[in-house]
Amino acid sequence: MTRLPEPPPAHVRAAFGARDADPELIDGGPAWRCGDATIRPAGKPAEATWVAKTLDALDVPGIRIGRPLRSTDGRYVVGGWSATKYLAGRAEPRHDEAVSVAIKLHQATSELPKPRFLDSRTDIFAVADRCSWGEDEVPLDTGLGGRLFELLSESRKPVTLKQQVVHGDLFGNVLFAGDAAPAVIDFTAYWRPAEWAAAVVVIDALAWGGADDGILQRWGHLAEWPQMLLRALLFRLAVHALHPLSDGQSLAGLERAAHQVTNML
Repeated sequence: MTRLPEPPPAHVRAAFGARDADPELIDGGPAWRCGDATIRPAGKPAEATWVAKTLDALDVPGIRIGRPLRSTDGRYVVGGWSATKYLAGRAEPRHDEAVSVAIKLHQATSELPKPRFLDSRTDIFAVADRCSWGEDEVPLDTGLGGRLFELLSESRKPVTLKQQVVHGDLFGNVLFAGDAAPAVIDFTAYWRPAEWAAAVVVIDALAWGGADDGILQRWGHLAEWPQMLLRALLFRLAVHALHPLSDGQSLAGLERAAHQVTNML
């Protein structure tokens, strides 16, 4: 039986103005709804503080932003937890709309300076990102995506797109609520081209979201699109090969996506 994540303790809820709220797990976690607040673990305080300050200052027309909440003493992180205002909605298979959100969001983040913490990240996702761009090399489990990564990496070509701050994990972090503007929650920062972040949404949607193959062509006007798709696919393959919870079923989705991307190279 999968163990449920622990809810934010009472002193954390109180610090974010939700003392009397009963924590309600959101879509399996790790975030919790506590009244008008969404409270989530913040294991990296410097990164969580950057995310809070960034989201607090962002203004993106047509997109709802999960605004950060400060604690009663002005902090963004309390006891390893951070909070944002609760936004109604849920992830839905509106994949082209999610790609459109990526484009709008990254127009708004295009001039942000590179966060200092990015160069020191050593988590699986950061390592996989560097591997996908040929900036690092680590052993990848051949049976969980490493072999496919090796084959596809031979198709990488130099790209000249501007690098900037992007949200590299928008799939599942764009919420929809009927006709309301889509909402962006959290922000997983990377220093990559905006087109790459859109390509990650497309690869995720193809691999695990049931998107139709035509989504690849519908966004084909984006600059250096085939190479952005390739790097997004290599990124997800490297994550899959490194992640301890990966299995053959989740790899099958990436293999399907790889077949479609290969036809565009």
